[in-house]
Amino acid sequence: MREVEVIGVRVEMPTNQPLVLLRELEGNRYLPIWIGAVEASAIAYAQQATVTARPLTHELMQTIIEALGDDLAEVRILDVHDGVFFASLVFASGAEVEARPSDSIALALRAGAKIVCAEDVLDAAGITSTSDEDQQIEKFREFLDEVSPEDFGETE
Repeated sequence: MREVEVIGVRVEMPTNQPLVLLRELEGNRYLPIWIGAVEASAIAYAQQATVTARPLTHELMQTIIEALGDDLAEVRILDVHDGVFFASLVFASGAEVEARPSDSIALALRAGAKIVCAEDVLDAAGITSTSDEDQQIEKFREFLDEVSPEDFGETE
């Protein structure tokens, strides 16, 4: 397993489909995962530490986990088949729950949990960066500084 960080979310044109971009911490591979608009908003809210008037689903999940006396220890992106990614939530208690990567990432950002990815998933779906791509990633980071969660459409 390789630890990854969330670079951010963006809407890919012309499909208008959101994606979350992950980067391995010790390496030069990026992992794009197509996600839904609601999950894109949830990840953007978490990255920007946006306070909402009422708890969103992932905030509620984090509150429930804490109320039950557990902690989210780690998110694992385990597999990819035909462009569909599979993940699990691993709790401090030892419990493990299957989950979508988008929900897992949104929850991990709120819980401060580590996100790891299987090496074979990075091999199959990862993109190795070049200097041109690194420049595009920097532009993407600048875009993230200006984007708001509402830009992704419907929120919960």
